[in-house]
Amino acid sequence: MLTLQPQAATPLVTQIVDGLRQQIDQGALRTGAKLPSIRQFAQGHQVSVFTVVEAYDRLVALGYLVSRPHSGFFVRQRAPADEPVKPSVESRSFDQLWYLRKIFENRHLAVKAGCGWLPGDWLFEDGLRRALRSLAADEAETGGYGDPKGYPPLRQAICEALAEQQVNLPASQVLLTQGSSQALDLCVRRLVRAGDAVLVDDPGYANLLFSLRFQGARLLGVPRTPQGYDLVALEKLIVDHRPKVFFTQPRLQSPTGSVAPLAHLHRVLQLAEAHDLTLVENDIYVDLDPQPRPSLASLDQLARVIYIGSYSKTISPNIRVGFAAAHPDLLEDLAQLKMISGLTSAEFGERLAHGAVLDGRRRKHLKALRERLAEAHQRVGGMLAGLGFELFAEPKAGMFLWARHPRLTDTVALSNLAAGHDIMLGPGYLFRADLQPTDWMRFNVAFSGDERLRAFLARELG
Repeated sequence: MLTLQPQAATPLVTQIVDGLRQQIDQGALRTGAKLPSIRQFAQGHQVSVFTVVEAYDRLVALGYLVSRPHSGFFVRQRAPADEPVKPSVESRSFDQLWYLRKIFENRHLAVKAGCGWLPGDWLFEDGLRRALRSLAADEAETGGYGDPKGYPPLRQAICEALAEQQVNLPASQVLLTQGSSQALDLCVRRLVRAGDAVLVDDPGYANLLFSLRFQGARLLGVPRTPQGYDLVALEKLIVDHRPKVFFTQPRLQSPTGSVAPLAHLHRVLQLAEAHDLTLVENDIYVDLDPQPRPSLASLDQLARVIYIGSYSKTISPNIRVGFAAAHPDLLEDLAQLKMISGLTSAEFGERLAHGAVLDGRRRKHLKALRERLAEAHQRVGGMLAGLGFELFAEPKAGMFLWARHPRLTDTVALSNLAAGHDIMLGPGYLFRADLQPTDWMRFNVAFSGDERLRAFLARELG
């Protein structure tokens, strides 16, 4: 039985790692033995689940444990002492993904300052309820699989919305997906092979980075700046590594909130054309942007851009409706991959999204939502600055602020501590292409105005 000493100078994470290593080395825990789940260990030893996650993750990296999807953590067969085990990309990636899914997005914590969604009462709940009542009244058919590309009226509505953004295309070039995550995953599986060099924003969209790591991609981080991209670094990476695809989020980017200006978009397209680069534009925050801006898709008209959108951020994450728009040839390939993995998407959810999209009150709701987010940016940005945080950018729109504090060196340790106070933080390493430690953190302004967060940060960083 492992005994922890909370009052000792040695951090609890280190105590867990050292204790389990000793048990494995001495044979008390044999090869193949299953460890307690994260929650079981945390409850049994009265420690934070974040502490256990970090300890297990370190043991995987050291070669003592292996994680198996949907099964848990097991003692790994180890090489002889003179042949140190190198942690596999797959093992490290899975544990980081587990952290993101089970802990970083754990809804039981009261203050969700690091999460990636909006509060329920900020979403278009009324519109969704009206759509649900209308759908029930229509006695819509519930049998069959529906159109493989998705509910045709919603695809047409997407075309009309994109036309307002100067992207002109027929409904046949739109594929509905299970949220933007599936759309991105389909692009990864279509465009990337194990070992391929792939350009990504750095810091960037965490779910995408994990998907690419699982695919075996070699991630090349393109540094984000408060003004958009480091274009010099981007061109050098293209010339040196010859990647074939760049996954990027020009508008209200997660986690930095930065926006790439028109001149940067033009330069990215010039480089893409010169070096035969496919661009995957993740534009899921477009409805949160109060400014009409060009997109890569509007400048390129989907010649070499795949455009990703979603309704999860503003209507409801539970309906899981997103889409991809692309050149006809690429779109057909993505549709084929969608059918291979899941036949069609759920038409019931797509019909709900369609009803909410057509709701006459949606535009008013989005306007109010943007104003509410702008006020939250003002309030939370001021709070963080008052506590001594440096803000990466001040977009005054979207959900996120990216910030760091001069006294903060270990964001994971702070996140572990915060969880014990019922606060979810967003440690910056989750958003890094190389998963290396960083002193930056992501704050969701919709949840970060809570006095409990301010008091915690003031106490720990004061």
